[in-house]
Amino acid sequence: MQASRNPLQFRTIEFKKDKNEIVILDQTKLPDAETYITLRTVEDVYRAMKIMQVRGAPLIGVTAAYGLVLAGKKSSRNDVEKAAHYLQSVRPTAINLTWAIKRMLARASQATDLYAGLLEEANEIRQNDVVSCQKMGEYGAALLKDTSSVMVHCNAGALATSGIGTALGVLYTAQTQGKQCTVYSCETRPLLQGARLTTWELTRNDIETYVLCDNMVATYMPDMDLVLVGADRIAASGDTANKVGTCGIAIIAQYCAVPFYVVAPISTFDFACASGRDIPIEKRDEDEIRKFDTRNIVAERAKVCNPAFDVTPADLITGIVTEQGILHQPLKQSIEKMRKNVK
Repeated sequence: MQASRNPLQFRTIEFKKDKNEIVILDQTKLPDAETYITLRTVEDVYRAMKIMQVRGAPLIGVTAAYGLVLAGKKSSRNDVEKAAHYLQSVRPTAINLTWAIKRMLARASQATDLYAGLLEEANEIRQNDVVSCQKMGEYGAALLKDTSSVMVHCNAGALATSGIGTALGVLYTAQTQGKQCTVYSCETRPLLQGARLTTWELTRNDIETYVLCDNMVATYMPDMDLVLVGADRIAASGDTANKVGTCGIAIIAQYCAVPFYVVAPISTFDFACASGRDIPIEKRDEDEIRKFDTRNIVAERAKVCNPAFDVTPADLITGIVTEQGILHQPLKQSIEKMRKNVK
């Protein structure tokens, strides 16, 4: 299968070999400005992932891979290993980060030319992401009717990957098949990835899009044909960590008898993680809640909760769309069967 570029005429990440630097689309500036910034050091990569200039589980993995390429220039394997441990600590929930780093370290241990080997592996990780997105799009598009209303949460599109995206990639593929989708994007507090990023993507691709405040989900769910979300880590049981708020959407979807599908590549599965109870949940800075832009919106003496993710139990998930096909209930058995076929 020939990999296709994302249809949106932007690139989330590009490695400049001649300068040994990474160029990324700064997602903190969207939707106001399409701004590209250059990452020249491992510290630059760490910061870009920490403050979410680059985000999305698959793209985090790709970015970390190229971060180790930066570390491999005129450095030793020991330096690369130190950089790997440093980068792995930045976003603890997204398993794609650990998956990509393990691949890079394995390649580093075998390469006769350290830099060339790391660059080749990072390019392969990126290309695999592009192809996986395309395949997930094709499998997932079959779930949509000729005309569908679809609810999404956070951003699981081309901005979160090197390709057309996971959940939103399904919508782009359906569009190329002549299907019409009306999308209801939850704003996704506190950083508004759904409002800022998903709407930017979808409207650029001429997909009719409405923004919902997160507390409007129950009001609009009865009118939905489908819910599509991405994932940051999927346990062997099928329990799935995704942007906080996803679990509540799944509960409402089940009550309203609306199919709820997760779209994620195999690199997002953590087969060593038995259930959602074992998934580490990243806690982020209180100021993401305390401030709206620069204005304080929380009383100074109030305490703040800011988990970046929640875990949706497997029994609330209708199915999981992967690049190898759709996993159906019972998810634990379907995942185990898939695991045996993973190289």
